[in-house]
Amino acid sequence: MPETSPTPPSRGLAGTSASSSPSRPAGVPAVLRWLDLVVLVIALPVFLAAGLPLAGYLVGGLAWLAQRLVQLAVARRAKAADDPRTIVGLTAGSMILRGWMVALSIFLVGLGDNDAGLAAAVLVISLFTIYFAMQLALRPIEGPG
Repeated sequence: MPETSPTPPSRGLAGTSASSSPSRPAGVPAVLRWLDLVVLVIALPVFLAAGLPLAGYLVGGLAWLAQRLVQLAVARRAKAADDPRTIVGLTAGSMILRGWMVALSIFLVGLGDNDAGLAAAVLVISLFTIYFAMQLALRPIEGPG
């Protein structure tokens, strides 16, 4: 009987053995995945109590929601695509579009009212910081894709 060499384990990211990685948790609580939107809702009473311009909250919040919707739609399309160039193009184009959408919204509301523009900018920067931190924290748990 001829000797066969053992099949090497499949490799995961960064050359680690896929079979040696710990099993992933069943799921991440939705509140963590959508924490930026939870903070957006909590920000309304803060805006009201602090007397901050509601135009800043509305424009910043709507711009944030719009860019998140664009992100979700593009992510679904990219996930369904087979061509890596299509995936990269969709992802990169989405990032540029979403950044410009939010920046123009803040700029336009700021033209009409400096305080509203500042409030919108602080709101969006806060939401982005929370969103980005959650993406970094949850990526190892949820895995790519």
